[in-house]
Amino acid sequence: MQANKSSKGLVGAGLLTAIAASLCCITPVLALVAGASGMAATFSWLEPLRPYFIGLTVLVLGFAWYQKLRPRTAEEIACECEEDGKEPFLQSKKFLGIVTVVAGLLLAFPWYSSIFYPNHEQKVVVVDAANVEQLNMQVNGMTCGSCEEHVKDALYKLDGVIEAQASYSDGTAMVKYDKTKVSQEKVIEAVNETGYKVAKSELISQKNPKN
Repeated sequence: MQANKSSKGLVGAGLLTAIAASLCCITPVLALVAGASGMAATFSWLEPLRPYFIGLTVLVLGFAWYQKLRPRTAEEIACECEEDGKEPFLQSKKFLGIVTVVAGLLLAFPWYSSIFYPNHEQKVVVVDAANVEQLNMQVNGMTCGSCEEHVKDALYKLDGVIEAQASYSDGTAMVKYDKTKVSQEKVIEAVNETGYKVAKSELISQKNPKN
């Protein structure tokens, strides 16, 4: 009985650590669905702890499987016979398997989070070259691919944006736009409204590109 309770506790702990490990990447998607763009960076502070949460998840669930699969002692077998009842679903191998799969999907979330965002295919836009500007930005707070997609989605929603890119590993974003339709200030405001912050920016005119 005590072993079953211990196993149940380990399963819950494993799921919680998996959620904690992925929360910084799940939040931008939740923000997109909820229409609350500003909450995207709420849990970005958890990113440095992600490797520890992943390791803890693997250890906890690994030990839970060990507890479930190890040979039972005669005392444990006798205890189960005395209870004379079916094993609760929450203490079964099937439930542990489901939790393990869910935890795996949560841990892998940063690698497939982009599927939740619209596919912004680059459109052919006729724009006077004299009106095209490129803004390079240093953006603080991005921690994974989901953050990149959130920033790009916010930029593509602006009228006049021709192309937008973002990189969480470099902490940068780039956008080309028609300055007759949108301003530099509006672009920076759109990024800041996601919850990530533009630390500095550099404007490059397409008439006089920087060498």
